[in-house]
Amino acid sequence: MRTRTWLITGVSSGFGYEMTRLLLEKGEKVIGTVRNRDKVSGLIEQYPDTFMCELLDVTDVPAIRKLVDRSFEQFGRIDVIVSNAGYGLFGAAEELSDEQVDHIIATNLTGSIQLIRSVLPHLRTQGGGRIIQLSTYGGQVAFPGNSMYHATKFGIEGFCESVAQEVAPFNIGITLVEPGGARTEFRCGSAKVAKLMPEYEGNPAHGFLKMLDASNGLAPGDPVRMAERIIESADMEPAPMRMVLGSQALAVTLTALKARVADFEKQTELAASTDFPPGE
Repeated sequence: MRTRTWLITGVSSGFGYEMTRLLLEKGEKVIGTVRNRDKVSGLIEQYPDTFMCELLDVTDVPAIRKLVDRSFEQFGRIDVIVSNAGYGLFGAAEELSDEQVDHIIATNLTGSIQLIRSVLPHLRTQGGGRIIQLSTYGGQVAFPGNSMYHATKFGIEGFCESVAQEVAPFNIGITLVEPGGARTEFRCGSAKVAKLMPEYEGNPAHGFLKMLDASNGLAPGDPVRMAERIIESADMEPAPMRMVLGSQALAVTLTALKARVADFEKQTELAASTDFPPGE
């Protein structure tokens, strides 16, 4: 098979790191973005010819465009784009600062949107390609204390579902990956926490504190196995729109979606009551 080239954001840890490591072991080429090269120094040394490490802050939109244009110009073709950079923000909505709200939107939502928008002209020109957007089962299910994280993930899912229909005629496939809890730095390394207010003590909004405490047990998901499934999805035809990773995540998602559908089905008469009568 032809060696493919992948562009992956946020490869210093978690799924991004594991995907990059696995792909390089297979002989693929990876353009990986980080904010600190020290975290991937081992990969840089081990794969000097196939791993191109680039500094990028995905909140810098002009920098995203420059990186994308430069990468396609250098490699001629990039087969798979993985929009992975992002982080979690925990706390009740009232507890979050304006800066925290703005930054997570700029990173998780706007950064992902602008990366995808930047690669589309190149993928069209080369006759197709695959885009993989890391989301979470929290893009379908909401929990207290996670409002802005959910806002970014619900948002990027709507964006990708729409864009997937726009670009399918150009042989460009888009997949949303919805992992459950995994043993990465997401919970205890990169997670950001609001300045907690005493008024919310004992409130469900602070339930995340138990989750962030590793002494309460580790997440069930294996990031290596999840990375393997994400890589495999690039070869699926047609591209799956959504892929849930983790049995617990799938069970919770199905329960939430069934409840949502049941609630909608109860509204049949209400919905119809706002239509003009037949013939009017």
